[in-house]
Amino acid sequence: MSPVRLLSALSAAALLFAAGCSGGGSDSSTAQPQVPQPTGTLEVIHASPDAPDVDVRVAGLEIAGSVPYKGVRVSAYEVGDYPIEVVGNVPGGDVTVIPAAGQAAPTVTIGEDQRVTVVAAGEVAGIAPIVLTDSPPAIADDEVRLRVLHAAPAAPAVEVYVTAPGDPLGAPLGTFAFGETLTPDAVVVPEGAYRIRVALPGSPSTVVYDSGAIELPGGADLLVAAVASITTGASPVSLLATTGSTTLEFLDVDTPSDVRVVHASPDAPNVDVVANDDFASRPVVDLAFGAGTDYLGLPPGDINVKVVPTGADAPVVIDADLTLAQGTSYSVYATGLLADIAPLVLVDDTRRVATEARVRILHASPSAGAVDIYVVPGGTGGDLSSAAPAFSGVPFLADTGYVELAPGSYDVVVTGAGSTVPAIGPVTLTLDGGGLYTAAAIDQVNGGVPPTLLLLDDLAP
Repeated sequence: MSPVRLLSALSAAALLFAAGCSGGGSDSSTAQPQVPQPTGTLEVIHASPDAPDVDVRVAGLEIAGSVPYKGVRVSAYEVGDYPIEVVGNVPGGDVTVIPAAGQAAPTVTIGEDQRVTVVAAGEVAGIAPIVLTDSPPAIADDEVRLRVLHAAPAAPAVEVYVTAPGDPLGAPLGTFAFGETLTPDAVVVPEGAYRIRVALPGSPSTVVYDSGAIELPGGADLLVAAVASITTGASPVSLLATTGSTTLEFLDVDTPSDVRVVHASPDAPNVDVVANDDFASRPVVDLAFGAGTDYLGLPPGDINVKVVPTGADAPVVIDADLTLAQGTSYSVYATGLLADIAPLVLVDDTRRVATEARVRILHASPSAGAVDIYVVPGGTGGDLSSAAPAFSGVPFLADTGYVELAPGSYDVVVTGAGSTVPAIGPVTLTLDGGGLYTAAAIDQVNGGVPPTLLLLDDLAP
């Protein structure tokens, strides 16, 4: 039940109780109509790039759970003062991040028809609320109202240019630093196509963000937050635009897709990778079994990928059509024995969270059946006598997804499904907060068991 409906229900119950307790015993009294209470809107934005998912509590009641980075939650409230808490979801429990330890919860005042926005901003070690209070006027159908906030903690002060898509920069709309709004008041512009560029102050040629042509719809009242980019590409920011009911993200126009290739076919030779039949310019050359490339920035969209023996044009052992999304990272594994070699495409989440280590394990050993994966405290020698598998019956080509673990030491053991006899491990891993760890169980060279581990990301040798 929403906070407004809850308050209304409580008010109605109180009126009924008072009527039942009044003297005279008459049934002729007429209940007074419920008077609607004036309301405003509370909007909460998660803009802390290295913070975990969060719960949002208003006046002690949770209004939103597990809000991810760049997530927006909106609720209506009767006018009044409300304490706000933001609670981080960390492995093993929850930790209040707003307010900071020893401080009182910040209180926001919601007035009639006001839109109050609380932005949880800054890196997690110094996360704090930015509170914006707005009394939105009526917006004409052919106009757009804009408020712009700098909410990217690692980005410097910048200048912002808003032009027609093909126009030169001209004069900046304003300059702002982290925690500031671009202009004291909202800016109203005609609806239509625009281009937003962000540059270093006094150096308009140093553009650090370029939206390309974007459409601003008439009648919209937009809060646009420059937030830290956690996607691919060089731009330090993206733009998060919210109307209070709809949220859009505008990436830098040159944001690529990131692709890495991993050779996990045990009896296949070293290989080259060819993109869109350009055999003369190969993005991956001489990739050996058990190795992976760095991420390669590729244009988003449709792409054909062929895998051939190193230095040759044939045979083509993998011929795959992929669609790459802008700002998304992928791992493409060449899996299986050579006779049945096939691509496995996984979407990678490369955001680093300061309060946790993030681990993903893939079963890519064609000679092994289903496996159990144990994750036990480090220093126990991989003792499984009282342990239950963290993942049971994992089949070939399945993965665990990203698992959030508290920083510390762990022993990882892989067994056959239903067995406690190690096939891999124990492998002792020391995991750090903010770490990203990927491992794939693969065959021995030329095929066969026992499997071994291919280590990627922060596990890579």
